[in-house]
Amino acid sequence: MGGQNSALSAASYCDWWSLAGVEALVGEAPAGWLATPPANDPAPMRAKVAAIAAPFEPEAAPLPAALQRQEAVEAPIAKGPVELPEDWLAFQDWLATHPDVPGSQWDARRVLPVGDAGAPLMLLTAWPEIDDQRDGALFAGPAGTLLDAMLRAIGMVRGDCYLASLAITRPPGGRCDERDLGDLDRLLWHHLRLARPGRLLLIGSDIVRMAAGLALPDARGNLLDINQDGGKVEAVAIAHPAMLLARPAQKAAAWDSLKLLNRGR
Repeated sequence: MGGQNSALSAASYCDWWSLAGVEALVGEAPAGWLATPPANDPAPMRAKVAAIAAPFEPEAAPLPAALQRQEAVEAPIAKGPVELPEDWLAFQDWLATHPDVPGSQWDARRVLPVGDAGAPLMLLTAWPEIDDQRDGALFAGPAGTLLDAMLRAIGMVRGDCYLASLAITRPPGGRCDERDLGDLDRLLWHHLRLARPGRLLLIGSDIVRMAAGLALPDARGNLLDINQDGGKVEAVAIAHPAMLLARPAQKAAAWDSLKLLNRGR
């Protein structure tokens, strides 16, 4: 009786596995039923987290051509030397109005020359003094009063002379850099060629250095020959009257230079 029940139970289990789709009790390859996966394996979790954390980066669509920024690379344009007028009147107008005049960049108000070409004496300084820039005229204020007295001492007045500064505005602090000096040097010789003065009075250490290539102490008391347009013009050098007012002891040296202008008159 017990054997019969066991056989019926076995047949019942076989029928159940058959209905579940099991066709063989033993497969061709070992199933490894007793093998258990390692606990807390981080590899699958890292892959899942990386997939979730990866930012969504949609492919950028190109902008329409009209909205795209066009950046043209242009080579810098080399600026050549300023063209200097050859006519006297055109040169004077150029000094008064042209934006590219060397030495016009330091102040909005220009201090312009006074007088005519061919004057017997040209008074030339490097740039206006503070009083000159303020009043818009060369040799203004107390320094101008002293200069007038010096001219009278040699029998001349301003109206006999051509008064000019090389730069028509004053540089900051009364000094300019080497690049500006190069531009002013070219202007200097062009100005002298057009002015054609009989003689030249260099006023101040800066213009003495630029025109004569000498320090003022070496130039004082000497009659200088300034090369100008293939010829020479006689020149003497004095300290600026503003300096003479501050250092009266230098007036004697200025007088020694001025007396040289009386020779041959």
